[in-house]
This record gives sequence, structure tokens and C-alpha cells, in this order.
Amino acid sequence: MTRFRDVLAAEWIKLWSLRSTSWLLGLGTLAIVAFAAQRSLDAYNGWPGFPPMEKARFSPLNEAFSGFAAALLMIGAGSVGALTVVGEYATGLIGTTFIAVPARHRVAAAKLTVVAAVMLATGALISAGTFAVSQAIMSGRGVTVSLGDPGVLRVLAANALLAPVSALAGMGIGALVRHTAAAVVTVCFALVVAPTFFKPTVHQWLNDVYALVPLYVWRTCLGLPELRPDPALPTVAGSWITFALWPLAAAVLTLIVLRRRDV
Repeated sequence: MTRFRDVLAAEWIKLWSLRSTSWLLGLGTLAIVAFAAQRSLDAYNGWPGFPPMEKARFSPLNEAFSGFAAALLMIGAGSVGALTVVGEYATGLIGTTFIAVPARHRVAAAKLTVVAAVMLATGALISAGTFAVSQAIMSGRGVTVSLGDPGVLRVLAANALLAPVSALAGMGIGALVRHTAAAVVTVCFALVVAPTFFKPTVHQWLNDVYALVPLYVWRTCLGLPELRPDPALPTVAGSWITFALWPLAAAVLTLIVLRRRDV
């Protein structure tokens, strides 16, 4: 029987053999960090003209990692996750993989492990990079935060986790939708487009549904350095549960589909 570490090594090689992986991760990381730098420079230059109320509400963390950056990260990570599955089916390599490793659950587990590890490292790099760049720029105005300030570590962790959460969700979508363009479009719609229409309402059941969307709970809860009590918003604990359930559900879906559907 093939050792699991050998399957992991094979999946690592296959992931990086896709040219889209290097391009998406490399250019995506640079673009998000550059966007954080531009936003921080704009805030730095405009700071003297900010009214007192805007200065009081200013958050360096929001300049470092905005909603646009989060959406860009989720689209890129989700696309990478989808392509790791769709790419093999498109080239026919998946058949060779299953011949070499008949235990399909081991293949699925290896794919999930490699993608989760790579995207967690990428997310952590982006979260730390945007934070460092923004801090360096805004320090000239004396507007910075430290890692010990309330909520800062939570925000940085949530920013980093958007990448693996989205990537594993993308894998689940890719396992279901085995067409490259359709899978990427579905990833974009499910993770980013649909949640932009979500907002708190007077109907609690809608709020409960919205609280199951990663981008929504990040934007309304985990991405805020300080929380204001609002019964319409998800709780911090509920938001972390959402972050945990999405990759878990996607992993189970990927495992089931790869085991039961023919090549």
C-alpha cells in the first residue's frame, strides 16, 4: 500500500505543477499587499483633513485589509482549490492517480491537507504583510495598533483563515462542478457575489442564514477590531464556528464525491 506521505508528496508536486497556482498565489499576494499600501498612503496623505469624528473612528486594520482585499483573497484561494480538483479531471490525470492509489479517500485527504497547508501559509503571509505595511506607513501619523490591543490578533487570524476556508470550499465546488470556467464562476458567486447582498434585517431567521456565510461573518464580526453590541450580528463564537464548518463540510463533500463518482 502506498504510504500517505508519498501521496502527500505527489499532491504537492501536482499542485505546483499547475502554472495557475504560482500565478494566482504570487500575483495575488503582491496585489493585496500593494492595495493595502495604497490605501494606507491615501489615509496618510488625507489625515490632516479628516474631521475629528472620522479620526476617532479610524482603524488601521481596516486600511490594511479591506473588504475588497478579502474578496480578492477569497476568489483567488477558492479558484486554486477548485483547480486542484478540476485540473486533474480536465487532463485525465485523475485516472492515473486512482490506479496508483486505489484508496480514493487517501487521495482526497492528501489533496485537502496540501491545499489547506499552502493556503494557510499564504493567508498568514498576506495578513502579516498587509498589517506590517499599513503599520509602517501610518506610524508617521501616530496612528497604529499593537498585537496586544483588543481584537487585533483575532482580526489577523480571521484575515489569514479566509484563504484556507475559501480554498477548501473551492475544492468542494470543484469536485461537484468538473468544468474549469463553471467551477471558478461558481466559487466567485458562492463566496463573494452572493454575500454582498447580505445585511442585517428585522427578520432573525435571515440573520441566522447570513451568519453561515464566511465573508459576511468576517465583515461584520471577525474583521472588526472592536465589536459593538448588536443582536442582529453574529457572535464571535458563532463566527469561528462558521469558519470551522465550511472547510469541514467541503472536505466531507470532496471525499464523498471523489469516492463515489466515476472518473
